[in-house]
Amino acid sequence: MKTLFVLLLTALTSGLFAQNGLEVGDKVPNFKATTDDGSTWELKNNLDNEYLVVYFYPAAMTGGCTKQACAYRDLSSDLKSQNAKVVGVSGDRPENLEFFRQAHNLNFTLLSDLSGEIAEKFGVPIREGGANKGEFDGQNYEFERDVTTSRWTYILDKDGKVVYKNDQVDAVKDSEEVVSFLKENS
Repeated sequence: MKTLFVLLLTALTSGLFAQNGLEVGDKVPNFKATTDDGSTWELKNNLDNEYLVVYFYPAAMTGGCTKQACAYRDLSSDLKSQNAKVVGVSGDRPENLEFFRQAHNLNFTLLSDLSGEIAEKFGVPIREGGANKGEFDGQNYEFERDVTTSRWTYILDKDGKVVYKNDQVDAVKDSEEVVSFLKENS
């Protein structure tokens, strides 16, 4: 019995069980990432607006993720009117994110989280990567990723504190829910 207790305690303290992630009121630790255009993006340099929407999605160029990204694109003026900007985060490689952004005329930055390190900072569950392939506008593509993140959305204030968390995201409704929250809380 004592051995079972020690194993359970070790598992809990080492993070083997699912984490709840950052909660409202928590400050997000600074992080850097490579963007869809290959440049370096750093959190502390992007907290100039009142709000920063950070949404995690499983994989570029897949059905739900495309709908979610396009909804953010389509609501960009509503987000801007609420002093918010958006970044999307996935385990996709930067060149794949560039194709995704261009293919769907996305008007916000996509961040590559190849190892899942950013997702882990937020507490977003990650699992083994995968691959998807298809054709878009006559161009074939094949995207491989080392990790796949769960679909979670956060809103950070200008100080980098979490003011909104959704770990049960509906890809189609996500951006509308974010805009509603921002309108109610501004």
